[in-house]
Amino acid sequence: MVVSVRMGLLAALGAVVAQLAWAQAPATSPPMTDPLAKGEYMARAANCVACHSLPDAPAFSGGLKMATPIGNIYATNITPDPETGIGNYSLQDFDNALRKGVAKDGHRLYPAMPYPSYAKLTDEDVASLYEYFMKAVPASKVANKPSEIPFPLNMRWPLAAWNVLFVDMNEYTPKKDQSAEWNRGAYLVQGPGHCGACHTPRGLFWQEKALDESSSAYLTGAELDHWLAVNLTQDVNSGLGRWTHDDIKSSLKAGVTPYGSAVGTMVEVINNSTQFLTDADLSAVATYLKSLAPSKEKNAQPWAYANATTESLRKRDLSSTGAKIYYQQCRSCHADDGKGYGQYMPPMAGNPGALEPDPATYINLVLNGSMRLVVNGAPDGYRMPPFRSVLNDQAVADVVTFIRNGWGNKAPAVTAGQVAKVRADTDFATDKVIVLKMK
Repeated sequence: MVVSVRMGLLAALGAVVAQLAWAQAPATSPPMTDPLAKGEYMARAANCVACHSLPDAPAFSGGLKMATPIGNIYATNITPDPETGIGNYSLQDFDNALRKGVAKDGHRLYPAMPYPSYAKLTDEDVASLYEYFMKAVPASKVANKPSEIPFPLNMRWPLAAWNVLFVDMNEYTPKKDQSAEWNRGAYLVQGPGHCGACHTPRGLFWQEKALDESSSAYLTGAELDHWLAVNLTQDVNSGLGRWTHDDIKSSLKAGVTPYGSAVGTMVEVINNSTQFLTDADLSAVATYLKSLAPSKEKNAQPWAYANATTESLRKRDLSSTGAKIYYQQCRSCHADDGKGYGQYMPPMAGNPGALEPDPATYINLVLNGSMRLVVNGAPDGYRMPPFRSVLNDQAVADVVTFIRNGWGNKAPAVTAGQVAKVRADTDFATDKVIVLKMK
C-alpha cells in the first residue's frame, strides 16, 4: 500500500508568508541586510522543504514520491550539487524553473511544482532564493528518480499549451485601492505561499480554477490525498467566517485555534514554514484572508451549539448511530460536550471539518491519525492515534457520522464505501515528522 503524498502542493493556508514591515513596498521581502538570511526566509515562506526533502535524507535533496492523476513523480534534488542538483544553474536558469516551469535543459516541469503561483514572485525574491540555495544549502549528491508516468502521458510538450491556457506568468501587481498590508498578504498567499495549489478546486485539466480573489472559486477548499484543504473564504461554517484575525495568525503560528487544530499535510506546513515567519507577515495574510467574500454559504445560518448530544452521552444513552463508539474511543479526549480541552484536544463541536460536506479529513483522521505538531522545538503530547486496526469500515463511518451530526453539527452521513476507499489508498501517519534545520 502506498501513501499518496500530495501533488507537490503542500503549502496551503500555512506557507503563505514572507514579510510586511514597510508600507512603501508591499510586495517585497523583509529588509534584511544579509541576502542569505533573506533567502532562507523566503524558502521558509515557500515551504520548499515539504516537497524537496525526506526525513532521513539531506534537506532539499529530493526523492519525495508524489501522486498525480497520470502517475507518480519524484521531487528533485535542489541542492547546489553540480551533477544531481542545481549547482550549474545560473540565476536565469533558476528563474526559468521557478517562475516558468522550465528546467535548465529545456524540459518542462509538471505543475506539481507550483510555478503557476511562483510566477507572481518578484525579481528580488527570486534572486534572494537563488543566493540562499547556491551559498547556504550544502550540496548533496543524491540522484534524481525518474517519473513513473507511462508513455504517451509522460510527454511534456503539451505543458506549453497548458501554461498558455491556465498560467498567468506576470509578477504580482499591487492593487491601488487596497492597503499595503492587504497587498502584502495577497502577494504571499498567491505567490510564495501558493495556497491556491491546495485550497483551490481543480478543473478538468487539473488546473486551479482560480489564481486570485477575482474568482469566487479561489481558496474555496479542495480534497488532496484524502485530506480536505479547507475553505479559506469567509463562509461562516466550513470557512473562516467565525475566525478572528488573531485566530488565523494563531493557526499559522502554532497550528491551533478555538475551532480545531492543524491535521494531515498542514502539520508539515506549520512545522517547517509558518511558525518561523514574522508577526507582520502573519497579520498581512490574516488581513487578506478576512477580506475574501463568502463563496458557498452566502445565506447560511451560523453554527450554533446544541446540548442534546452532550446530555445523551452523559446519561449513557448510546442509541444514536456511532454514539457507543464515540463514548468508548473518543470522549476521553474530545469530551461529552464535544468541546475538547483547549489547545490540547481540539473540539468536535463546530469544527469546520465537521461542518464541511466532504468527510475526507475526518475519515482519514480516524483511520490514520495525524503527525505531531512541533512548535518551538517541542512536539505536542496529544497526537491523534490511528484506529484503522481497531474499527472496521462501518464503525468508522458510524462514528464520523455521529460527530458530524452532534452538538449542532449538520453534515451528510458517511458510508462504509467512502471509508473503504480511503483505507485502500492510505496508510497510518507516523511520528517521523519532517522538521528540518534548513542551514
